[in-house]
Amino acid sequence: MTTDSDLIALVRTYNPRTNEKLLLDAFAFGQDMHDGQFRHSGEAYFTHPVAVALILAEMQMDDATIVTALLHDTIEDTDASFNEVETRFGRDIAELVDGVTKLTNLQLNSAQTREAENFRKLFMATSRDLRVTLVKLADRLHNMRTIKSMRVEKQAQKARETMDIYAPLAGRMGMQWMREELEDLAFRVLNPEGRNSIIRRFITLQRETGDVIQRITADMRVELEKTGLQAEVMGRAKKPYSIWRKMQEKDQGFSRLSDIYGFRVITATEGDCYRVLGAIHQRWRAVPGRFKDYISQPKTNGYRSIHTTVSGRDGKRVEVQIRTREMHEVAETGVAAHWSYRNGERVENRFAVDPVKWISALTERFDEDHDHDEFLEAVKLEMYTDQVFCFTPKGDVIKLPRGATPIDFAFAIHTRIGMSCVGAKVDSLRVPLWTRLKNGQSVEIVTAEGQTPQATWIDIAVTGRAKTAIRRSLREEDRTRYIRLGRELARVAFENVGKKLTEKALRTAAKGMAMDGVDDMLANLGSAEFSARDIVRAIYPELAEKTGDEIDSGRAVVGLSSDQKHKRALCCQPVPGERIVGITFRGQGVLVHAIDCQVLAEYEEHAERWVDLRWQEGNHPAVNTVSLDLSISNNTGVLGRICTLIGDQDANISDLKFIDRKPDYFRLLIDTDLRDVSHLHRIMTALEADSDVSSIARHRDPALVNVDQSD
Repeated sequence: MTTDSDLIALVRTYNPRTNEKLLLDAFAFGQDMHDGQFRHSGEAYFTHPVAVALILAEMQMDDATIVTALLHDTIEDTDASFNEVETRFGRDIAELVDGVTKLTNLQLNSAQTREAENFRKLFMATSRDLRVTLVKLADRLHNMRTIKSMRVEKQAQKARETMDIYAPLAGRMGMQWMREELEDLAFRVLNPEGRNSIIRRFITLQRETGDVIQRITADMRVELEKTGLQAEVMGRAKKPYSIWRKMQEKDQGFSRLSDIYGFRVITATEGDCYRVLGAIHQRWRAVPGRFKDYISQPKTNGYRSIHTTVSGRDGKRVEVQIRTREMHEVAETGVAAHWSYRNGERVENRFAVDPVKWISALTERFDEDHDHDEFLEAVKLEMYTDQVFCFTPKGDVIKLPRGATPIDFAFAIHTRIGMSCVGAKVDSLRVPLWTRLKNGQSVEIVTAEGQTPQATWIDIAVTGRAKTAIRRSLREEDRTRYIRLGRELARVAFENVGKKLTEKALRTAAKGMAMDGVDDMLANLGSAEFSARDIVRAIYPELAEKTGDEIDSGRAVVGLSSDQKHKRALCCQPVPGERIVGITFRGQGVLVHAIDCQVLAEYEEHAERWVDLRWQEGNHPAVNTVSLDLSISNNTGVLGRICTLIGDQDANISDLKFIDRKPDYFRLLIDTDLRDVSHLHRIMTALEADSDVSSIARHRDPALVNVDQSD
């Protein structure tokens, strides 16, 4: 066991002015009080308080915190009283020990109401003295490191409590290293097979590629030396749980993850951080969309660093974090940076943000008379800032990733609920299924018997669970629909080259494309695995390219039955190239809407009227009218030049209407007949480039209708 001399020697390395007598007295008192007590492992119990003290000493905490760690179980588990601790070690330490005791007695994994009440007590205690929580986190860390000696059911309980409460709390306080270790230790208990699979893949990867970390670190050092930059370069593999979580969030396999390795470059100044960034980007290609500057825009917990991802050696993507030494201390120790000592003096870190202010601001909004569940809701929404917490009508919490929709919410409750979902209410208001959910919202899922997932849900859902269930349902339940749709696509494609679609032709095409049969080929065609042109090419390769002829506007939409007519909705004016959906009207055919049309929300409760549609592939005639909203300068010749610009793009103006006339500008609507969305973009780009056009937008009016919608 670590001796009192070992502990004092460690403390003296960062605080030469430590009160050795105080530490010796606390060590002796704790050892005496716990004499005869043993842990589940059979070790003397006092080894645990000593280990907690060592963790805090490694974080360079003050003497009072170290002493509290040595005594944190004396009031709870021994004959020592608060008064005795106060008499021997002072009021400050006695209150710290008592605070840790109260936190230890909280059963944070109990029933919801009690959990909420205990959460309040935890944060109230933390707001009075943050060191209470630091000792408790160190206590939990050592207990998790030695959890194997507990009963299996107790291990699972403590691991879940750690994953749900203590690890996020450590992360919110900026102690990222502790959060990662707590998560990984809990992961080891809750999903040992998952963790072992990650480790095995790491071993295999290292066997195949060698020591990637050492090679990339050496490469970076060489590049920095070339530019004369003095910096420390470190590399490491991500923790197994961190990798597992990314695999779940991104719905990707291990081999597709790009950031299983992380590298840190520690510099002397902020200016050097940006110079290092330049050297790295000059040597390796930066990955678009993976650059974040947390130096100019720090996180709320004070974290500062530059993050970039580059394609390193052998094309492997690696994440690089660049920061100064002060920034690194905050990134590593978070709140502990406020209590750190160096050469016997408290260290002032200008980048550290005191999370006590966050906790105090949270707790002061709730007095003892407030509803405990309301407090729990507020605390969790503050702590889990990288996730969305929504509530069922019964008050159950559903945890989802940011960007999740009601479809993800429905599948998170139960696959059966997701499968039969026809609509959703958020905070009692009806919303479209593609609505992005926000923290704290109450979500009610509307279901109906016989409802099945729609193909459009794949693009709306963001969770792997929802996407997998939707794809499975589409494969199992929509095979007949895909075959029917594929047959219609094939028929139109054959007619476009002057041929008739026969069963023999389909069998020949399926054989030529190495498909298992005609139905498999048509199902794959209907689900857009390949195009109808590929089927034509399999039989008539010399005619396949002729399918580029202009498409008959009456057959521009695929997915309708032979007796159905269609019209473009005036409200959203969809054009070929945009995703579309149809709404059936009795005796009037199908009205084609753009997938993002606001009017579609009115039909959420009528899933039976929705029809999956898509535009026919090929060249469409310029018969699709789109209204453009322009503001132009009121100068001589401007309107004429605008009309000429549109004509130069092979488009016809079918109507022009002035909305507003001012001395300096006109606002007008121009109806233009277009081929497809690419045609639209070309025209809008040409108009936007004109110096006399101050604004241009596509005009959509939800109030416009072109059918009797009474049915």
